[in-house]
Amino acid sequence: MDSGSSVRVVESCLVTPSDDTPREGLWLSALDLVLANRGHTPLVHFYSTAGASSDVADDFFNVARLKESMARALVPFYPLAGRLGVDSGGRTEVNCNGEGALFVVARSDHTLEDFVDPTPSPELRRLFGPRVHPSSIVLAVQVTFLRCGGVVLGTAVHHAVVDGASTFQFLRTWASYCRDGESAAVDPPCHHRALLRTRSPRVIHPETIPMFCNELIMHEQEPSSSTGTTTSTTVVTRILTVSGDQLHALKRLCGGASTFCAVTALVWRCVCVARPGLHPDSTTRINFPVDIRRRLTPPLPDRYFGNGVVNVFATAAVKDVVSQTLASVAGRVKAAADRVDDELLRSAVDYFEETASAAKQGMRRRAEDRGNLPETELRMNSWFRIPVHDADFGWGQPRAMTRAEAVRGGWVYLLAASADGSARVLISLEAATHHKFQQAVADVCQVLATERPKL
Repeated sequence: MDSGSSVRVVESCLVTPSDDTPREGLWLSALDLVLANRGHTPLVHFYSTAGASSDVADDFFNVARLKESMARALVPFYPLAGRLGVDSGGRTEVNCNGEGALFVVARSDHTLEDFVDPTPSPELRRLFGPRVHPSSIVLAVQVTFLRCGGVVLGTAVHHAVVDGASTFQFLRTWASYCRDGESAAVDPPCHHRALLRTRSPRVIHPETIPMFCNELIMHEQEPSSSTGTTTSTTVVTRILTVSGDQLHALKRLCGGASTFCAVTALVWRCVCVARPGLHPDSTTRINFPVDIRRRLTPPLPDRYFGNGVVNVFATAAVKDVVSQTLASVAGRVKAAADRVDDELLRSAVDYFEETASAAKQGMRRRAEDRGNLPETELRMNSWFRIPVHDADFGWGQPRAMTRAEAVRGGWVYLLAASADGSARVLISLEAATHHKFQQAVADVCQVLATERPKL
């Protein structure tokens, strides 16, 4: 990629809802506030005109059509047209004032061939991520037309307002209005965040803090060299592909575990192997989000729009992760997730609400460090079941989708399922660790190919 290439903004405006929407302050739950310091989540979708008819190519990502359909989608998803603010008590809320989402149109000399297998980077965000100003804007998009005729759609939605599932719920609705017009089938979102209000009195279970509330201590990240060179401690981001056959064999070796548990066990094992400096008796942790929508009693509505996740920790001795069977490692991951029930979740909400001190939490919290996780820590995120490829605006599914910037070493993403049944894992590690990690994965894949009964 030629980092000197520029992107030229040709239009910047606000898209407002096409019909009247509630004018109100939207209360944010404790699960929203605990994620407020994450800021905007930058995503990019890449679209190609390859194979399209001349009529489709000529009308490819028609800006007027995109704006009109977004305006319609912002009616049911009206909080995205609002602004972050505070209520009379100083608590962060969404001011649903209908001011609109930021909509940017740009052009670039880049082509899709420059991004055959895109990975997150500051450059990717600089090129295709919308500049969100003021920061109180909840939703911003940038449509960048490439020299080859392709398009990159960049989005940024504030994490205080929605999680990944809710973000893609909106994108799917916007795409449906754009693609299908009046015949679009749209499921309205549920904005009743009071379903996650704290109990009175609050009851904090003894297991809550060690399970949900461990701090992730970040280390300073070594800045990239101005010459583009990479040292052994520079964090680099790469994609690991596990073929459909390998994934099937891996899940079988993990005792029939889910894709997430099996891939998480593989990554956890191989990272520990790749870091020989870890003491065998030291404790290693892997942290991952769990969707709570179906785990509460009664469950949240399927279309609940907001943050419906909590982060849990699975822990083990390094020697156990390295030497035990992959089925055992996957079992640790599953056991951590299975412990998340209604009582623990309600206890977590009570705890987060209490520590938030309502008026002082949210946007006023200290921003998270932008460094790397310690070598004993990993963070695993999954988009495997999120329908990211449903973002078909009438010109075909995206050719690729990713975060626009990886912000921390030790963070891992299980990307959306591929059509061929493979799993793609995006992982950020130190350059020296990456080489050893790839070798460790290769060793496991060799065992998968021979279908040995024990690993």
